[in-house]
Amino acid sequence: ENVSGTFQAGDYVVFALLFVVSSSIGVFFAIKEWKKDSSKDFLVGGRQMSCGPVALSLTASFMSAVTVIGAPSDVYRYGASYIIFGIAYTFVVFLTAEVFLPVFYRSGITSTYEYLELRFCKAARVAATLIYIVQTILYTGVVVYAPALALNQVTGFDLWGSIYATGIVCTFYCTLGGLKAVVWTDAFQMVVMVVGFLTVLIQGSIRAGGIESVWSTSHAGGRLQVFDFDIDPLRRHTFWTLSVGGTFTWLGIYGVNQSTIQRCISCKTESHARWALYLNLLGLWIILFCAVVSGLIMYAFYYSCDPWSAGYVSAPDQVMPYFVMEILGGFPGLPGLFVACAFSGTLSTVAASINALATVMYEDFVSQCFTGLSNRAANWISKALCVVFGVACTTMAVAASYMGGIVQAALSIHGICGGPMLGLFSLGILFPVTNLKGAIGGLITGISLSFWVGVGSFIYPASSNNTHPLELNTAGCNFSTTEDGSNQTLLTISTPTPDRPWLADSWYSMSYLYFSAVGFIGTVAAGLLITLLTGPSDPKKLKPGLTRSVRDVVCFCSKGFIHADLSQDKEDLADFGKAWETHPSVQDDDQEGAIKMDGSRDTPEINGYTNAAFDHKETSQDQAKL
Repeated sequence: ENVSGTFQAGDYVVFALLFVVSSSIGVFFAIKEWKKDSSKDFLVGGRQMSCGPVALSLTASFMSAVTVIGAPSDVYRYGASYIIFGIAYTFVVFLTAEVFLPVFYRSGITSTYEYLELRFCKAARVAATLIYIVQTILYTGVVVYAPALALNQVTGFDLWGSIYATGIVCTFYCTLGGLKAVVWTDAFQMVVMVVGFLTVLIQGSIRAGGIESVWSTSHAGGRLQVFDFDIDPLRRHTFWTLSVGGTFTWLGIYGVNQSTIQRCISCKTESHARWALYLNLLGLWIILFCAVVSGLIMYAFYYSCDPWSAGYVSAPDQVMPYFVMEILGGFPGLPGLFVACAFSGTLSTVAASINALATVMYEDFVSQCFTGLSNRAANWISKALCVVFGVACTTMAVAASYMGGIVQAALSIHGICGGPMLGLFSLGILFPVTNLKGAIGGLITGISLSFWVGVGSFIYPASSNNTHPLELNTAGCNFSTTEDGSNQTLLTISTPTPDRPWLADSWYSMSYLYFSAVGFIGTVAAGLLITLLTGPSDPKKLKPGLTRSVRDVVCFCSKGFIHADLSQDKEDLADFGKAWETHPSVQDDDQEGAIKMDGSRDTPEINGYTNAAFDHKETSQDQAKL
């Protein structure tokens, strides 16, 4: 029977607690950091964070409510092959920690896009920043709206109330407490998410007849066929699309995304940052596992009566909240806990976005236009930017309600924009020969390619012979609630209409996970080609430390770059660009690309940039330690 609209007072209390605790963390850091009036403290936590909270924070903000609600329903419809994302996550975290992080961390930047200016020129930086701002606002709006809608339609939970509450609370604690508040609230929300998931897992498996029963039912329903080694790129989820395509999609979101890198460079030392990434991998695996098992439990529970085909819920995304209301509805406060779990995902993602947007805007535009800002002014401007972007994201969420089906398109925007961005950074970091024309040309090519395939696939959705939804059963349903007793499963099978262009069943039908790879390959290939045609740049003229050769990654104990502890000169990471021009001891002729510096400690007022990691006197000690 239909169980929607049973959200009681106790549930609202549990839900409100989440918001109250999140806000109070913001207030706590606002009071604690009141004396420190610098924008650096506000935007990158004074670069004093340790790896634990940062790892929790990274995991929380990438597991948005889309994961909490969307992933289980994906497993419910398409089977447990979703678990292969675990392989993609592993590659992503390894590449981020060993290829991208060292370059960003050592260059002492605050905005990832500063790198592009150091490596190419200002135009590259501005273009990338603008793409990032648009992409993030679009994505964040949808992340707020989509889950709120699904929860509202099933639990009767107030839609606009929850959207405004999310916007206001996030903006509130971001503005008050800066990055430290974001990281610690994320850590708290991560705990809420795990508890919410565990509640559903335990109660769900009890109601579905125990784990063995869940396993055998899922097996009978074909939900456990995980490894499908079909190399056809048109198939939605195969081993290759999930592991290879997933790696590109997530690297674009992860390896070069401001909100990830910002939290990594807020760590005390580079090794803390690297550990934060590896610990976060553990978190990603746990959440992924929970989501997949939830999907299987849900399938076992609705084995004989699928609420979506039966018309109890109007979209597959609503199956998970519907399931939660059905199994937890009898316990006061527990449905509220699940909604809190979903909204923790939303809050953490939104907060990370707001903080990253404010940082990018401040570093890439404001501080470039107004050079002589006092610390105090910089701090207030950063806070004002947090408010502006908080309002922008909330407005976008409201706009999402008028966009209808475009919501799906906005979610794939990460893949569409992430691939070319990843390509641009890879050209800069991995290919020292790339020149400016190559970088810009590559970026334009990559974006055009991925937009072409992304928009095309949105206009002509792939036919079900490529997506392979598994069958759902409504034989055991009691159809007293629907007007017509007909079995509505047939609606899900789309037949290709005759007026589809030939591209629609080839190029546009590509798995959504490959959009990012298309953008990446397009960017890198075009970039290298244009570079060769226009004359490659001389790698020796590059400032050392801006590139990372394959050799650096494979043996990260190469002579020049030992993983030294960067804690000593943490406070002195001042203006990187100026320091290069003024520092006498930077020598280009060192083949290792290592940076020779005189380990003297400049005072921050002189804008000196020294870093223990590059000091050869220390390298010898570190080699002894290793």
